[in-house]
Amino acid sequence: MTTDGLGTTPADGGGALLVVGDVITDVVARHRGPLAAGTDTAAAIRTVPGGAGANVACWAARGGGAEVRLLGRVGTDAAAWHERELAECGVRPRLVVDPEAPTGTVICLVDTGEAAERTFLTDSGASLRLEPDDWSDALLDGVAWLHLSGYLLFSEPSRALVAVALESARARGVPVSLDPASAGFLRELGVNRCLSLIEGVDVLLPSRDEACLLTGLPDAADAAAKLSRHVPLVVVKQGAEGAVIARSGSVYAQVPAVAATPRDTTGAGDAFTGGFLAALLAGAAPEAAAADGCRAGALAVERVGGRPPMPD
Repeated sequence: MTTDGLGTTPADGGGALLVVGDVITDVVARHRGPLAAGTDTAAAIRTVPGGAGANVACWAARGGGAEVRLLGRVGTDAAAWHERELAECGVRPRLVVDPEAPTGTVICLVDTGEAAERTFLTDSGASLRLEPDDWSDALLDGVAWLHLSGYLLFSEPSRALVAVALESARARGVPVSLDPASAGFLRELGVNRCLSLIEGVDVLLPSRDEACLLTGLPDAADAAAKLSRHVPLVVVKQGAEGAVIARSGSVYAQVPAVAATPRDTTGAGDAFTGGFLAALLAGAAPEAAAADGCRAGALAVERVGGRPPMPD
């Protein structure tokens, strides 16, 4: 069954953004210093809605511009909660409710030291059980841009969905972006396989670690340039060092970060992607869109969890 908040005509008369990706329950544990093995470590723990795909959709909807839609898969345990949380962020969700697998859960261990670095323990649950049967060409009705979460590359059913969605988007002339999502999972998948799976994508939005892994190069700018020989536009997210933009084998812009005091870096890359895509859909050039992405990322790291503040 599905919960379906999608319409076929964007509310503002323009093209909508459709995000396809993971919807996850995040358990965020903020602790200071190293974990104490074999005993207790004091932490502040919160359960919040997350998932890279869902976070991107929420940050893209934050500005209230183009309509934002989301296709994801959840378990019966948390379907209503996730649908409500997405709707409150201004996203129109279509959530496939999995009768067998629970909603994916990620435990986010956040060191509350200066960098607020985080470590993820991931149980993907229903999120990576999205499959071609969950796709319909009608999902692209009224859509001007399709964004795919890279987590979809990490299971056979969702890889098959990616192939179907890419083919459908190409047939309609809808541009497609993808965020590779996880250097750890990319390493397991394999670089060559990943590059073959993203063939046909128009914009790639990797982190610095993901870009360097995909190219074997230690420098983010060099990695961006090399990746832009495979994908027309590459935007490498570098956190506190801003972003690098490349096309046709060359870097053509470097966008500075916005100063922020990190509290929790969970979802910062998703915030950048959502801000970038919203600006791009509003007609901004990639450099200006990346600046919007940097502003969203700065706001994200000063909050706990991966979602934007709720609208007033």
